[in-house]
Amino acid sequence: MKLLNVIPSVNPKSGGPIMGVNTIGSELTRLGHTQEIVCLDAPDETFVINHQRKVYALGSSQNGYRYSPALVPWLRTHARNYDAVIVDGLWQHHSFGTWRALAGSGIPYFVFTHGMLDPWFKRTYPLKHLKKWLYWPWAEYRVLRDATAVLFTCEEERLLARESFWLYRCNEAVTAFGTSSPPIDASRLKADFLSKHPQLEGKRLLLFLGRIHKKKGCDLLIEAFTQVARKCPDLHLIIAGPDQTGWMAELKQQASRHGIDDRITWPGMLEGDEKWGAYYASELFCLPSHQENFGIVVAEALACGKPVMISNKVNIWREIESDHAGIVHDDTVEATTQALQQWLDFMPETRLAMSQAARYCFDSRFRIDRVAESLVSIIQNSVPPLSTPTHPAIDRGA
Repeated sequence: MKLLNVIPSVNPKSGGPIMGVNTIGSELTRLGHTQEIVCLDAPDETFVINHQRKVYALGSSQNGYRYSPALVPWLRTHARNYDAVIVDGLWQHHSFGTWRALAGSGIPYFVFTHGMLDPWFKRTYPLKHLKKWLYWPWAEYRVLRDATAVLFTCEEERLLARESFWLYRCNEAVTAFGTSSPPIDASRLKADFLSKHPQLEGKRLLLFLGRIHKKKGCDLLIEAFTQVARKCPDLHLIIAGPDQTGWMAELKQQASRHGIDDRITWPGMLEGDEKWGAYYASELFCLPSHQENFGIVVAEALACGKPVMISNKVNIWREIESDHAGIVHDDTVEATTQALQQWLDFMPETRLAMSQAARYCFDSRFRIDRVAESLVSIIQNSVPPLSTPTHPAIDRGA
């Protein structure tokens, strides 16, 4: 098949959706399929020029909605060259623009919501939710209603999505999600990472890796680390990731108030071998999020044989708990502290068994070949037989 992903940005700093698109794309290529991308970035961005896939960059707007007047005409002209179109995410022009271009055309399109219908956003940002509600009936509701299928990465996400808006109707499908296996030369990657950060040599390392955003619960992790660090002098915390909202300064002040700023390392965004080296150098991966659709980083940690300590707001927590691949806790300071202390209290053989369970969990649930095969199966079963549509698209202007 020839597939087209429509996404707001291919910037790796934008978070999980583009990471998923890139990783699945590599496996789709291995299976003989073709993946191309249309995005709303400026075409001269370095991350566009250097992207591993064919990227059509149609926008240069930096406003939150990322409106691009070129999107709808481009899709009307080119979408029929693809067997299916996949929309990644909601609430920006790429999703509504795809609906305007393709609804009624006969061209199948699918929507990955990437957790953007989670009711956590409604509870946490009620004013933003009100704005979304005003937008919902004439835009995103129609995007989902008319999609060939709306794709959820786990059962928990599918059930939660029904709670955000009472006007909700779509053809739901749950597909596997995950990531590729990491490089296997763990010793070299670990050594290279520690050579770049010599202050970490000989320490017991806890790792948070992801966007530094309030929903990720980094403040909970710092509070919990403060409580247990006094009893474990060789324990050290790594908080790695891009600071998109300027929250890092406040977090550093929090650590300084507790007198533990010298026991937290902030290496920024980690990519490639340095990212894998951080996983291999750490003994536990921590993600105490208040809301997390899937968490590619969780799957990456499991792939490296690292147990995970995650909140029960990370939507794959049931799978982690079932496979004994980590510790699941509430997204509170008290529960995060208890979970971290529980890990430190484990006997070495218990930690080893959990490490083995982590790799088993990845292999059985989150390997990228299973993900790609699941996605291909859903697309092929939803639109048999795949054929180039012949009717013109209907203009569904607001």
